[in-house]
Amino acid sequence: MVPPADDETLVAAAQAGDTKALDALLRRHHDRVYALCRRLAGNDSDALDATQEALIAVVKGIDRFDGRARFGTWVYRVATNACLDELRRRGRRPLPVDDEQYRWDDRADPRLPPVDGSVTDRLAVDEALQAIAPDFRACVVLRDLCDLDYAEIAEVLDLRPGTVRSRISRGRSALAQVLGGGGAGPPRPGPGNQVVTGDVQGAVTDD
Repeated sequence: MVPPADDETLVAAAQAGDTKALDALLRRHHDRVYALCRRLAGNDSDALDATQEALIAVVKGIDRFDGRARFGTWVYRVATNACLDELRRRGRRPLPVDDEQYRWDDRADPRLPPVDGSVTDRLAVDEALQAIAPDFRACVVLRDLCDLDYAEIAEVLDLRPGTVRSRISRGRSALAQVLGGGGAGPPRPGPGNQVVTGDVQGAVTDD
């Protein structure tokens, strides 16, 4: 049995015009792109729309992929931007909240449950993630769901590694508050109830 071609081989073929290679790449990365968009968007409808936009962006941009990053890392960057664009387009901008209203403990380090975890855990985390501003949410999801390292997340979001580390720490601490790990905790997720401040555009720009 012939082993499946790796991403590098498929990318080279796709850039040369091989539509079957391009289709193989899209199929290979579809589930990971959807999982990322689902956690960032918080609902199936927006996640499906963002996934479609991300895959279209991959098709349109594959000729510009230069191989300096792993193809999977580049796909995550395209998908993250597509999802944040979808949230902006649909008016999902969080309302600003006073940072001093909430306190977080940098020692808290909750991680997202695995994709194959219990349905209850996944639903609770999906809901809690929506209480966190998208710039922090993106860092946490890329680290704990996509298993990217700090350097890869910095590349995906065009941030300094130190900024990534800070946002992950603050995002996880905010998650712990929402999930009951921070005492009385902040309000339940809902419009305008982001635990950590920031706006959608902040996810792809440096501090």
